[in-house]
Parts: sequence; structure tokens; C-alpha cells
Amino acid sequence: MITLDRPLTRHRRSAGRPPRPRGERTWRRRLPLLPALIFTIAVTQLPFVATLVISTFQWNILRPGDRHFTGLSNYAFVFTDERLRNAVINTVVLTASVVVLSVVLGLGLALLLDRHFFGRGLARTLLIAPFLVMPVAAALVWKHAVYNPDYGLLNGTLNAVYRLFGVANGPTVDWVSSFPMPSLVVALVWQWTPFMMLILLAGLQAQPGDVLEAARVDGASALQTFRLITLPHLRQYIELGIVLGSIFVVQTFDAVYTITQGGPGSQTTNLPYEIYLTMFRKFEYGQAAAAGVVVVIGSIVIATFALRVVASLFREEVSR
Repeated sequence: MITLDRPLTRHRRSAGRPPRPRGERTWRRRLPLLPALIFTIAVTQLPFVATLVISTFQWNILRPGDRHFTGLSNYAFVFTDERLRNAVINTVVLTASVVVLSVVLGLGLALLLDRHFFGRGLARTLLIAPFLVMPVAAALVWKHAVYNPDYGLLNGTLNAVYRLFGVANGPTVDWVSSFPMPSLVVALVWQWTPFMMLILLAGLQAQPGDVLEAARVDGASALQTFRLITLPHLRQYIELGIVLGSIFVVQTFDAVYTITQGGPGSQTTNLPYEIYLTMFRKFEYGQAAAAGVVVVIGSIVIATFALRVVASLFREEVSR
């Protein structure tokens, strides 16, 4: 009797207490997050709103008194200016080249690291290291330690090969001036391949082992298993890597500014660097703001697709 009375008493007390309104309970849970929300809005959304406002003005800082509202004329300039069109083409070429090569190399390295061999942990650490290097530091290393025509690693290696064949002084190649876009692509591929490798390695390790074992029992070769089982399983992971890589690479500024500075002859000028030139060389604040808004909207479109891919991956994992 004693053990039954206590729960009944507690139940009667809780039953007699009036329930709190649902809205009050919701705000009690959300209130601790309010400072972070206010900080995020102040840091991200308010500057974007200011950029939208500036993009509707014809504003050159060299003529501070001549500032007037022009509506959408800056956006018309963005889509018709030849320099910006070339920057868009360079951005597409740079992004597509870096992302495709990084995915292919990352897939090969992921397949290698998915196997068991001595020193695999050390190999993973060394292969991930390029992604942990600061972009500016990586660009400086490639510009001076690798591409420099006088003391760079590439020309030093070529001269050593020439000497093996009896050639005392081989031709000196200025890699950045002679091959500006390939030089930029190679440096960015070196930096982004570990990112793709990690995504694809996670996909490989998420494969169901019983399916692979059944394929081996049925006599499927390694190539058939990869083509018919592994590659379809990795499709969404490859899509995720492509989308996320495109979001990051399309905003590349560090490598362009450090290695090529957009040259020679604007051959490597992408949209972020062209926006920088418009803002700090031409001092056209309105045009630079309009170009920045276009880039942000394009990035939002790509990010929305990325979120859908991520959501589909989570749904697939839950359904297993």
C-alpha cells in the first residue's frame, strides 16, 4: 500500500498542475540559440543586404560626390562586359578541370586506402596533409618552390634528367608564364584531391560487405565488382564531392592572386579575382557589388543541390 500511494500522489500533483502553452515551451528551447542567430544575421545577412543596396548605385570612389541610383544597370553590365564574360569562362574551365581531376585522383587514392596494407595509417595522414595547408601557403610553395624558373623543383628535375643524357644546360621553362591555367589547375588539384578522397573513402567503407562477398563467390572479377557494384554505390558520394568541390573552387581567390595574378593577359582571371580588380583597381563599387551578388546567387543554387544530395544520402543510410 505504501509503495502504491507515492506514485499516485505524484501523479495527482502533476495532473493538478496546468500544462504550459506549446509556444512557451518552444521559445524556452530556442532562447539559448538566439544570441548565435543574431550574431549570424549580423555577420552574414546584413553585409549581403548592404551589397544589394550598393549594387543598385553607380558609385566610383574616385568621384565620391557623383553617386546616384541606377537600378539594375550594373547587373546588365555584369552580363555584357567582355572582361566579366572571360572571367566567367575562366571560372568554368578552372572549376571543371580541378573538380574532375580531383574526383578521379581521389577515387584512385580511396580505392588504395580501402585495402589493408602495412603503414596504411601513415599513408592516410600524408595524403590528407595537402588539404590541411593554408591556401595562401600552398600557393606560395607552388609558385616559388615548384614553378620558379631559376630554382624551382620542376626545372631542377628537368636539368638533372638533361645531365643524365649528356646535355649540360637544358632549356629553362617559366611554367607560370608559359602554362598559366595548367599551373593553377595542378596546384588546386594537389590541394583538393584529399577532400575528394575522404568523401569517396567514406562511401567505400559504407559498402555492405555481404554484397561484395556474394559477388566474389559468384565468380565476379575485381573490375566487374567495381563497375557493377562499387561505382553505382559511389554515385551519390561522387555527386556530393563534385557539388561541394564546385562550391569551394568557384570562389578561389588565393591561388589566382598568389600564383598568376590573373595573367598573363587575363588568361586565369576568374570571377572572384575580377571582382577584386573591379573593386580595388577600377574603384567601381556598384559593379563589383553586382558581380558579387551574381556569384553568391550561383553559389546558393549549387549549395541547394548539394543539400539535396546530402539529404538523399541520409535517407539511403536510414533505409538500410
